[in-house]
Amino acid sequence: MIALGIEGTAHTLGMGIVTEKEILANVFDTLTTERGGIHPKEAAEHHAKLLKPLLEKALKDAGISMGDVDVVAFSQGPGLGPALRVVATAARALALRYNKPIVGVNHCIAHVEISKLFGDIKDPVGLYVSGGNTQVIALEGGRYRVFGETLDIGIGNALDMFARELGIGFPGGPRIEELAQKGNKYIELPYAVKGMDLSFSGILTEAVRKYKSGKYRVEDLAYSFQETAFAALVEVTERALAHTEKNEVVLVGGVAANKRLRGMLKDMAEDRGAKFFVPPFEVCRDNGAMIAYTGLKMFKAGIKFKLEETVVKQKFRTDEVEVTWT
Repeated sequence: MIALGIEGTAHTLGMGIVTEKEILANVFDTLTTERGGIHPKEAAEHHAKLLKPLLEKALKDAGISMGDVDVVAFSQGPGLGPALRVVATAARALALRYNKPIVGVNHCIAHVEISKLFGDIKDPVGLYVSGGNTQVIALEGGRYRVFGETLDIGIGNALDMFARELGIGFPGGPRIEELAQKGNKYIELPYAVKGMDLSFSGILTEAVRKYKSGKYRVEDLAYSFQETAFAALVEVTERALAHTEKNEVVLVGGVAANKRLRGMLKDMAEDRGAKFFVPPFEVCRDNGAMIAYTGLKMFKAGIKFKLEETVVKQKFRTDEVEVTWT
C-alpha cells in the first residue's frame, strides 16, 4: 500500500510518499528569515503557495500518480493554527477529488514512529526536541505516554529566541551550535528540572541578560546555553529509560541535528547499556514521510476518519491517541 503524507505544523511544508517498507519521496520547503522569527500567517501563506509544486515533485520523485495512492494522511496537530488549516484543507480536497480515505496524524507521535523504519528500532524511549515541542515519550499501556516535557517553551524555540536576541535570524539553532563550537568557558545559567519536567524560560532570560551586559563572549554564552539545556534533557531521558526499563533511545525532531546533544545522549545510553539511534536528518526534521508512514500504519490497523473528524487540533496532546497499530 502507498500513503501520501502532508506535514505543515509550523515553518516547514513537507510532502512524503511511503510504503510500509520504504520512503518513495520526501520533499519539503522551510520558511526562513534573516532577522526575527516566523509569524503564523506567513507560514500559512508559504504552505498555500507551495502545496501544488511540492505535491507534483513528490509524485514525480515516487514515479506514481494520485491514482496509485491508497490513503491521504496529514498533520492534524499540534502546531500553528493557520498553517495546520492550510494542510488539512489540502488533504481533504485531495481525498474528495480522488476518492481516497483520509487520516489525521499526531505530529509528535509521527516523529517517533518513523524511526522504526530504520535501525531495527521497536519500542524506544523517544526524546522529541523541536521548536514548539520538547517531550520524553514512550509507548506504555496502548498510548504514547509523556514522561517529561517542557513547562514553558520548547528547546528549539529557546535556541531560536536567543538567536533572535543576537540578531542572527531564523532558524537559530544551527547558528547557536556554530557559535557554541567556538566557546570554551562555561558561564553559569539556570538549570531547571522540575520532577520529570523541564523549563527553558529561565535559562533564556539569564543568557539574554548576560549578553546585553556586554561582559561575556557570545561564543561562551552559546556554549553554556547548550551545555546547561542539553544536560537537563539527558537527565530526564535517562530517568524515563530507567522507569520504563526499555533498552532503546531515539532522538527525533529538528534539534536532533545538533551534534553536541547527540553526543551527550549517546554517552548516557551507552552507560546504561541501551541502544541509541538517530534517524536520517531528513526524517528527524518536520517532513511528510513521517506523516505518511504513521498514517499508513493507522489506516492498516482499521483507523478511518470522517471528514468532520479532520478538524485541526492546535494543542493535540501526544497521549490523546490510542495506539492500536503496533
